[in-house]
Amino acid sequence: QLQLVESGGGLVQPGGSLRLSCAASGFTLNYYAIGWFRQAPGKERERVSCITRGGNTNIADSVKGRFTISRDNAKNTVYLQMSSLKPEDTAIYYCARTTVCSNTNYNLYDYWGQGNQVTVSS
Repeated sequence: QLQLVESGGGLVQPGGSLRLSCAASGFTLNYYAIGWFRQAPGKERERVSCITRGGNTNIADSVKGRFTISRDNAKNTVYLQMSSLKPEDTAIYYCARTTVCSNTNYNLYDYWGQGNQVTVSS
């Protein structure tokens, strides 16, 4: 069964670090680019990062220098390493598959996980 499952979220203090995982089943993840998105209550969905099939990465300006995306094709998993976390990073984080990374047409992301909550608070 095709599935994307995010994990690794939770409560973390400002300045702390957290690593999110996006584990795929039912398909081979390395055939796809994978994006990470986040959405906070009352705010629009924002793409924070994307990694292409070839391993190139895109990082949103809002998280550049603090977040890193990577993939482990052997584990069929994509990661989002988050450091120097700020309260404004609080959101539900989603991973989604696509053929190519796009930050203008989210319809290209054809399958989404259920999301995982990240809360940054002291």
